[in-house]
Amino acid sequence: MSKPSKNTYPWTFSSVGGAVRVKIQSGEDIRHLGELDRKMWTVLSCPVKNLEFDAKALQYIDVDGDGNIRVDEVIATAQWLTSILKNADVLLQENDTLALDEFNTEDPVGARLQASAHQILSNLGLKKDAISLDDTADNVKIFADTQFNGDGIITPASAGDEATAKLIETIAGIASAPDRSGVPGITAEQIDAFFAACEDYAAWQKAGTKEVFPFGDKTADALAAVKCLEEKMADYFMRCKLIGFDAATAPAVDVSVDKIAAIEGNLDSASEEIALQPLAKPTTEGILNLKAVNPAWKAAVENMAALTGWTKDSLTEAEWAGICAQFAPYTAWMEAKKGAEVEALGIDAVKAILKEDKKAALLELVEKDKAEEANALSIEEVDKVIRLQKYFYRFLNNYVVLADFYDPAQKAIFQAGRLYIDQRSTDLCLKVDGPSPEISGLSGMYILYCACTSEKLGKSFNIAAVLTDGDVDGLREGKNAVFYDREGNDYTAKVIAIVENPISIRQAFWSPYKKVVRMINDRIDKTAAEKNEKSMAGLTEATSAAADGKAPAVPFDIAKFAGIFAAISMGVGLLGAALAAVATFLARISFWEFLLIIAIIMLLISGPSMFIAWRKLRKRDLGPILNANGWAINAKSLVNVKFGKTLTSLAAFPKLTAVDPAARRKRFWKRFCWVVVCLLIVGGAAWCIVTGKCCKKAAEPAPTEEVAEAEPAAEAPAAELSEE
Repeated sequence: MSKPSKNTYPWTFSSVGGAVRVKIQSGEDIRHLGELDRKMWTVLSCPVKNLEFDAKALQYIDVDGDGNIRVDEVIATAQWLTSILKNADVLLQENDTLALDEFNTEDPVGARLQASAHQILSNLGLKKDAISLDDTADNVKIFADTQFNGDGIITPASAGDEATAKLIETIAGIASAPDRSGVPGITAEQIDAFFAACEDYAAWQKAGTKEVFPFGDKTADALAAVKCLEEKMADYFMRCKLIGFDAATAPAVDVSVDKIAAIEGNLDSASEEIALQPLAKPTTEGILNLKAVNPAWKAAVENMAALTGWTKDSLTEAEWAGICAQFAPYTAWMEAKKGAEVEALGIDAVKAILKEDKKAALLELVEKDKAEEANALSIEEVDKVIRLQKYFYRFLNNYVVLADFYDPAQKAIFQAGRLYIDQRSTDLCLKVDGPSPEISGLSGMYILYCACTSEKLGKSFNIAAVLTDGDVDGLREGKNAVFYDREGNDYTAKVIAIVENPISIRQAFWSPYKKVVRMINDRIDKTAAEKNEKSMAGLTEATSAAADGKAPAVPFDIAKFAGIFAAISMGVGLLGAALAAVATFLARISFWEFLLIIAIIMLLISGPSMFIAWRKLRKRDLGPILNANGWAINAKSLVNVKFGKTLTSLAAFPKLTAVDPAARRKRFWKRFCWVVVCLLIVGGAAWCIVTGKCCKKAAEPAPTEEVAEAEPAAEAPAAELSEE
């Protein structure tokens, strides 16, 4: 790839999502996308799947069809579009209709596509000066009444006479391919295969002389009758040979009387069990008496004799082998069978088709159809133009700039829908292959991975839902929620993984206290459970002892109780001393100093958590989440606190007036208590300010004895002066 040239085009830039990005605001900007430095693109590659975007438009942009759209493919699409349109500004209008005079006829491709647009309207029987997506979307409708459409497949409509049309229909009944018009048709390969099958089948039928059919038209049925008895005959003659070898084996190979006797019920209904017995009673002579065969096989033996013309009452092994040998030519002929695919037509029809010899004519029709391939592809290409005219600018806003994500009136193509959970909804939901906590955790966002399923639609997929506001106390793995896609379809969502990160400064402030409360609750629950278990064990033991007539001995240990009371007294004393110390300390400080101490303590507790949350919220980035989903993000995409509040919506309940009198009185006294507390606080603060004690740490101390003694000493000089 050649090194990109320096930016000479006057691009316009703006700050979007914490990064400087180029603004695409005209058709000329799209025309010059190839001149934009790749380092300035927000996205370098994005997957085709899991996007809320027109699938066909994505296929048009993904030129190599590898499932990923890269910068070169976007540039190629932009250059192709702007070259075949007179005014590239129409791309910014995102219309699904294109005026025919908007094609740039000075460009060969533009002129060809304009002609194809006229052809589409003509095929549809429409007379207008503009073409829309509805006109180009249905190929079947466009090519419905066309004789040739360039796909190399001919249909009965491609034939010039009724006989040829009927032959095409006959071939399509054996092997067919879907034509652009939606009708089953045939290709050149299928025509060659059909006529080759007809020739093979005719030649094979011709090889079927009288010698091949020893029993005439009944040969096939006779062979089936012989095959039916083949295994049973071999079994019978082997049993006869064993008796001739050793007469002692006769009971073992003869009919089992015990097995026949063991059959319960009507023997007529036990034909399958009887059929397992020998075909007839074995003899040392090895001759099968056809009049005394196993009743279960009698009908099969009689059918074989009738079809093969066997009239004797007995049958030896050599005679049976002779009957089987008569089918050798027929079996060999059947094994050499060819052209079975056209057998259903009948030999007479096959001979008639070969006699007419329309193979060359059919292949000529295929060539005529292929000659229209360029025009047909141009017709399909018109759909590409109109579809990209509608969707390409929006794609650029999600690829080059990522502007749709930061526009409150739009949704990015990666936003799959809205998740409702824990009295809130979030619009930042992305379809993902599965949880990627390691990569997504780098984003600094609180992420819920959910498995979404819909029994009604028969769909299931995973989403990564980002929460940017509210509390997280009620969130956990396994929690159920509801997800709505962009079309309004609802899915059952279940949380399968959580990536924890701060959501807000307020949540970070209360987080340490909630953790302590949660720890205390867990400890209390655990202790209570242990005490309950111990009490239940003691109760069970006492109950068992009482049931056995034994009273459990509970010795009274006075030393133990004395120790307990001493410990309680000591604890009460320490608690009283601590409270006295606190009271003394509070008496020596002012009201405002007390508030300042409380604030400092809370800051020491919540400060680290708030600082960490503040740093993470400043760096909250969408890029790692998209990277985990197959995107190649080239610039940071920050989600600050203000923007995050637009992505997650919390439930806002109205203020309700209590109707229940008891609830109303309870509410009144609650408010009254709060008012009293507030008045006391305000009054105390005002008293401190008026008396000037708000800045004093304690009252002035009374004069000591040393000070009292010093006062007369200070008067001594005055006395001496008076004496003088």
